Amino acid sequence: MNRLVSSDGVAIAYQVFGNDRSRPPVVLQHGYILDAARNWVKPGIVQALVAAGRRVFAPDARGHGASDKPHDSERYGEARMADDLRELFDLIGEDRIDLAGYSMGASVALLTAARDHRVRRLVVGGVGAALIEATPHARLLAGKALAAGMLAPDARFIGNPGVAAFRAFADHYGADHKAMAAHARAVETAALPLQRIRAPTLVLAGRHDPLAARPQVVAAAIPGAQLTLVGGDHMSALRDHRFAASLVDFLAAA
Repeated sequence: MNRLVSSDGVAIAYQVFGNDRSRPPVVLQHGYILDAARNWVKPGIVQALVAAGRRVFAPDARGHGASDKPHDSERYGEARMADDLRELFDLIGEDRIDLAGYSMGASVALLTAARDHRVRRLVVGGVGAALIEATPHARLLAGKALAAGMLAPDARFIGNPGVAAFRAFADHYGADHKAMAAHARAVETAALPLQRIRAPTLVLAGRHDPLAARPQVVAAAIPGAQLTLVGGDHMSALRDHRFAASLVDFLAAA
């Protein structure tokens, strides 16, 4: 496991797979509560990329996996995580980088691509119309509810089914509840600058993913973006062989 100390002092753990330098490297950003191993390695996506001759960098976002887990919400937010990715780009030292993000990681990847010309091709998965249509007030309320759920003494008494599901997910994977709450409180409320993205983009979503409902809205908001639907819900879509195949094929284009 490698470690990058970010500009605000938080250590970001990352793994490197493959050693083929003939193509641009691929950076993978995982979703909320998970880490790179569970989001990208276990479903076989990293293996598929390496088999296709790609060198892969897979960071654990701050608060997740083997990275530092501060409990201060000022250390979180998608914009801060996008800065972490850009600092990883600096460390990699390449002029062109392919980027993929899933769920929370998709928001981070979109912000990164909107701000950094080094992103050559972009894949975002596990997100739908709510990414664009939710109002800042609704996002704040959702973040506060999620933070409260993460800090609740017992998940059985969480009234909001969606929050209860995230809390059960965090319990199952042994996530740091205080870090997850800090991230939830720092949810991005500003509209994503999707119109500024110039990298060719693929939107991937499971047909039965309630967290990625109407992904065509996201694809329509990004200039020239393509949309591919695969089987499954928010987690099982990652295991659909078409997810990895679509990602690998899209990033293989010149």
